Amino acid sequence: MKIERLSHDKIRIFLTFDDLSERGIQKEDMWQEIPKVHELFTEMMDQAYSELGFDATGPLAVEVFALPAQGMVVIVTRGKYDPQQYGSGNEDDLPEEVYEMEVTLEQSDSIVYAFKDFEVLVEAAHMLHQHVTDAGRLYSYKDKWFLHFEPDDLDSTKHAALIALLAEFGEGSSVTPAVMEEYGKVVMPEQAVEVICTHFKRQE
Repeated sequence: MKIERLSHDKIRIFLTFDDLSERGIQKEDMWQEIPKVHELFTEMMDQAYSELGFDATGPLAVEVFALPAQGMVVIVTRGKYDPQQYGSGNEDDLPEEVYEMEVTLEQSDSIVYAFKDFEVLVEAAHMLHQHVTDAGRLYSYKDKWFLHFEPDDLDSTKHAALIALLAEFGEGSSVTPAVMEEYGKVVMPEQAVEVICTHFKRQE
């Protein structure tokens, strides 16, 4: 489980499928009101508080993005909390948990990995090149490089291995190609793996 702060009131949590299976949770369970999911959410909020000081008191909007073969990205946004809703406003009167979760789930078949360092991206491209020669689209967005594939771009028999390779060098991202088209910059519109390998050598 990896947690990062996006803004004062927003965090992103990346859960691998191993994180879920260790807790006996299936991907489909994530939008159901079941105790295991509630326990996982409480654990996530505890970790967010201890690592980032993110206080999850008050209404929360929770967006869950299911990523193919990678895991899940959970975006938690804290809303404005009005103590008057809970009676006298005295903190002692607060219910034990003030999670008012509004959960939305989105599933994307696009495979998007983010790279902070271009040299790491080059290294990944050379590793991918023996399996992928005519696919990939490269974006630049928020000081990161995003390599995007559609499922059809990848050989289905090697799908899991390629995802594992991407995960070794980059991190799974919930940023959709539509967002990057609008707010980012298309650096290589097609055959990104081939183009990177042709123009950039791996560091020895």
